[in-house]
Amino acid sequence: MATERHYSPIDRFLLQADAAMKTLLPASAHAHRPSPAIVQPDTKMSEVDTKHVAGLMRINHTGEVCAQALYQGQALTAKLPHVRKAMEHAAEEEIDHLVWCEQRIRQLGSHTSVLNPLFYGMSFGIGAVAGLISDKVSLGFVAATEDQVCKHLNEHLEQLPIEDEKSRAILEQMRTDEEQHAEGAIDAGGFRFPRPVKFGMSLLAKVMTKSTYRI
Repeated sequence: MATERHYSPIDRFLLQADAAMKTLLPASAHAHRPSPAIVQPDTKMSEVDTKHVAGLMRINHTGEVCAQALYQGQALTAKLPHVRKAMEHAAEEEIDHLVWCEQRIRQLGSHTSVLNPLFYGMSFGIGAVAGLISDKVSLGFVAATEDQVCKHLNEHLEQLPIEDEKSRAILEQMRTDEEQHAEGAIDAGGFRFPRPVKFGMSLLAKVMTKSTYRI
């Protein structure tokens, strides 16, 4: 871990490019934990329900793409080594969510969003700017983002067909992890964003969810 301080700017650029490719290219990322859906039974759903669940999981997958980009951007500009490491560790855990959502989308016979590169670029830029401002703001942005993610997960859990235990298991584990990330960011000294800022973030989140549900 100590050798990380000796990485050149070119090394860091190449590492970020590799992370971006793994995030955006289908089936290129590998989870550290098996999907919670594995132990759940296969159930048959109607065509309407299948299409709806695929849309919800596509939204969650894009959310994880954004999370990866956000953490990677913050890690690139974080000033304190322990904050950078925390961002990189969180990004590794989010990879599990990315892979689980993609696997479930494929099982449902659907596809990930074609808008992922756009949202990745936007989120990476936001993360990098937050890191440049201060580590406290960067950590606060993580906490606020994870709070938004948890709200979406709760909404999606309510919309899932009762028989879809596979998707439910994935989203419930994701919610647990996201709650821990939010708490960890605040405990590490993150700034608690005021309500107007959180409201603005929720509006941006709605744009993402509406656009990626179908495409």
